[in-house]
Amino acid sequence: MSAFSALPLVIEPADLASRLDAPELILVDLTSAARYAQGHIPGARFVAPARTQLGGPAPGLLPTKADLEALFGELGHNPDAVYVVYDDEGGGWAGRFIWLLDVIDHSNYHYVDGGLHAWLADGLPLSEDVPAPAGGPLPLTLHDEPTATREYLQSRLGAADLAVWDARNPSEYSGQKVLAAKAGHVPGAVNFEWTAGMDPARALRIRTDMPQILQDLGITKDKEVITHCQTHHRSGFTYLVAKALGYPRVKGYAGSWSEWGNHPDTPVEV
Repeated sequence: MSAFSALPLVIEPADLASRLDAPELILVDLTSAARYAQGHIPGARFVAPARTQLGGPAPGLLPTKADLEALFGELGHNPDAVYVVYDDEGGGWAGRFIWLLDVIDHSNYHYVDGGLHAWLADGLPLSEDVPAPAGGPLPLTLHDEPTATREYLQSRLGAADLAVWDARNPSEYSGQKVLAAKAGHVPGAVNFEWTAGMDPARALRIRTDMPQILQDLGITKDKEVITHCQTHHRSGFTYLVAKALGYPRVKGYAGSWSEWGNHPDTPVEV
């Protein structure tokens, strides 16, 4: 049995600290190359956040299969692995990586609540040791279920059992800040900015009142939740929160506003 099997999706730094030697652990750091070099959680393997995205006109889309197979080969992916992920921004990149794990149908994962900020606030040690790549590319099967395509989201608009969670800031949502050919938001989308879900007084841990906040916003467990931002980075956090709270139907709209706002046939509200 795994040392992590009794733990929830979101864990405390101390939960990880006592399990750093577990053989099944693959610990993933999604900060930055500079931050990682200054010191990281012992044993962590650095993944540049850009490697979780495709890049190009709609950068939030899924990386190529070959790139994912190379990435997970370097990490030493295997069926028995337990991933623990963290970043230094409250969960955006870490949440996106959890979405990638869902795409490869690997459900054994945890997020360190508050990430590196919480680890340091708890006085836990850092390391500058860099683990060598575990191996070369390995075959993966990619699954569509965790992802909402533009076509899928468009086909679901207006459904009573749909909640679109827009994780951008209010000025983007309202159309005041324009980051694509079209400004505004997906019709019917609910805006709750990603950083509003973090508690600065608790080292950027997820707010304890998130269940009530989502209930009040109409983002309820009886609905399919599709979350997005500009590039499915900020909405990595909101994807993570919904998963952690046990929402049964959660998808990330990977194309996000960089795709929706630049497509000629997408409806927009302001």
